[in-house]
Amino acid sequence: MGKMGYLAMRADEATSNLITSDLQELRAAAIKLADHAIKLGSLGFGTSFLEWVASFAAIYLLILDRTNWRTNILTGLLIPYIFFSLPSVLFNILRGQIGRWIAFVAVILRLFFPKRFPDWLEMPGALILLIVVAPSLFSSTIRDMWIGVAICLVIGCYLLQEHIRASGGFRNSFTRSHGVSNTVGIILLLVYPAWALIIDIL
Repeated sequence: MGKMGYLAMRADEATSNLITSDLQELRAAAIKLADHAIKLGSLGFGTSFLEWVASFAAIYLLILDRTNWRTNILTGLLIPYIFFSLPSVLFNILRGQIGRWIAFVAVILRLFFPKRFPDWLEMPGALILLIVVAPSLFSSTIRDMWIGVAICLVIGCYLLQEHIRASGGFRNSFTRSHGVSNTVGIILLLVYPAWALIIDIL
């Protein structure tokens, strides 16, 4: 009887130790899960923040081109860049009724009042038309895949090397009039797609 009691007590101790070790493992797994969730959340926040920054940098460069940049760079590439990098909130608003009305007014002005249609509105009008009429394959599928991010990266790299070439070298791109703002704007175009591709790979 004493031996049976001793064995029962040892079994209870083993069970207790096993439960304790299981609880410790669950605690460690929960801590790791929370840590990874926080990291992934911060990475996702960083990606969405950089998406906003890149979109506004592209719009800023588009405004510069319409005002005082005036280089031979193919700034029409900023339109597909904005299309692929525009945050989903703004993209969905412009793809809805608001964007359709803006596109409708732009087309009417361009067709019937061409002399009153300013040149600087051509690019924004083309962007709105592209957003409104784009097939869902582009607007919902490719935009959310790595292909859209890769297209943004290629456009950013192309515009940077063209800007440096047009400025007469990397140093001149930072020292010429309006050079710093243009160069920084183009570099900001590269940050978002590079970061997003790194996150996709990880």
